[in-house]
Amino acid sequence: MNAPSKPKPAAAKPAGLIRSSMIYSFFTLISRVFGFVRDVALANYLGASATIAADAYNIGFSFPNLFRRIFAEGAFAAAFVPAYSKALATEGEEVADVLAADAMAVLAAGAIALTAVAELTMPWLMYLIAPGFHGAKHDLAVRLTQIMMPYLPCMAIYAHLSGVLNGRNRFILSAAAPILLNLWTLAAVWPAHNSQEAAYYASWGVIVAGLSQAGLLWWGVRRSGANVDIRRPRLTPAIRALIGLAVPGAIAASGTQVNIFISSMLVSQVNGARSWLAVCDRLYMLPQSLVGVAIGVALLPRLSRRVHAGDKVGSHAAIDEAVIFSLALSLPAAAALFAMPYFLIDGLYTRGAFTHFDALSTAQALRQYGWGVPAFVLSQLFTRAFFASQDTRTPMRYTLIAAAVNIVAGVGLFTLVGVSGIAAATSLAAWVNVLMMLSTLHKRGLYEPSAKTISRLIRIVAASAALGGLLGLTSHYRPAIEGWMPWAHLGPLGPKEVLVVAVAILAAAIFPLLLFASGGLTWAEVRGALRRRPGEANTTVPGAQDLG
Repeated sequence: MNAPSKPKPAAAKPAGLIRSSMIYSFFTLISRVFGFVRDVALANYLGASATIAADAYNIGFSFPNLFRRIFAEGAFAAAFVPAYSKALATEGEEVADVLAADAMAVLAAGAIALTAVAELTMPWLMYLIAPGFHGAKHDLAVRLTQIMMPYLPCMAIYAHLSGVLNGRNRFILSAAAPILLNLWTLAAVWPAHNSQEAAYYASWGVIVAGLSQAGLLWWGVRRSGANVDIRRPRLTPAIRALIGLAVPGAIAASGTQVNIFISSMLVSQVNGARSWLAVCDRLYMLPQSLVGVAIGVALLPRLSRRVHAGDKVGSHAAIDEAVIFSLALSLPAAAALFAMPYFLIDGLYTRGAFTHFDALSTAQALRQYGWGVPAFVLSQLFTRAFFASQDTRTPMRYTLIAAAVNIVAGVGLFTLVGVSGIAAATSLAAWVNVLMMLSTLHKRGLYEPSAKTISRLIRIVAASAALGGLLGLTSHYRPAIEGWMPWAHLGPLGPKEVLVVAVAILAAAIFPLLLFASGGLTWAEVRGALRRRPGEANTTVPGAQDLG
């Protein structure tokens, strides 16, 4: 009798580092552009302080989105993708697909259960989520949240199937699918005649988008050859191991999201404040998303391999390179948000129901988020440095401490200076988290920035400060500049919109010159970071699908 044949490992098609990085970066930008158009349209229809609909919609969307980002697209994906990729390479497609099917069943069941509990308890839960909402505003927020809660299980399935595709080196569908959320929301809100009607239409658009995204990924997985079927949830040993990795990792990786949600709770008593912070989120989270993709795809996999190989010098060098590149990309964005917040908000959002008062209030908060941008990016980097050493508990503990700092500072600063104090508390908490992680990495001998890195960072800060000075002058003299360009119209865009576009293009052209001139970065380092290295062909990027 012949012995049973050993499952044949799946042959993965090579996906180069640059190719996968460019795919994600390209679709991130496309999604962010459509996301910006969606936000402008919602601000035009819903307003902020002048209506109750804007805050109700934003708090309703943020609740399922919080769990989506923390669990579905974050820690569970980060735990599943390496396990699935390993099973594909060593045990074959059949075993890997059984793991994928079991994981999807458990994840979907958990998301459905959470959704059901939220749907039933939302009238009371809303008092905790938004304690400042009362009367008609509370009731509207409850109804909109109940409409949008099924988005969570749709996204759980979508994120999981994205991991399956990533494990098979298929990136396009999982990177492009978030664009559907923006398109469906725009289509849904278009026929609305008033703010509350627009809020209801947009909420149903979110559900259609969730179904479309999950359906697109299901089709893509079947097309890829994977056999991920629908089955009853089973807590197998492999699934228990995934959960054991995912839960501490979810808490550790959710610092920014938890702080944002806490901020929303604190400002709920101020009409329009939740919408002001939602507008800020779109701008200050953009560098975090783009830089996170660049680090996750191009730099951090090297760190994980070197830590497991015991290459201490190599792992320090990988973190050094990641720190330099992350700050070279995030500090100029921070400088822009700090130097010209009103210039950006007024040029991009002030129209329709979004008033001049809304723009001023949003700009004050955005300036305080600006100085936190580098910390938001570095927290992702240092968290992954702990993960590379298989330590999820330390960053989890620091995330909880940072959340406590955010609450205490947020209450105090909100009492003193208003909504902008909430933003300042979020930035402060992010820096506290980063400093605690950096201190622990140093004490354990896991990372200490080299003298060369410190020198480079000083030069990057100087280049960013110079850019911030130029942008601050542009913002100060904006009325005079607009007076010189009454001809500046680009389709529906007037002088203030055209000026924002022109300044963004000029800043993108000027900063690299300042950066290279200061010595903060060299062309050789850029080419070295982008060069494909041996052994990186099959790198996957768990969690990189958060592009909405």
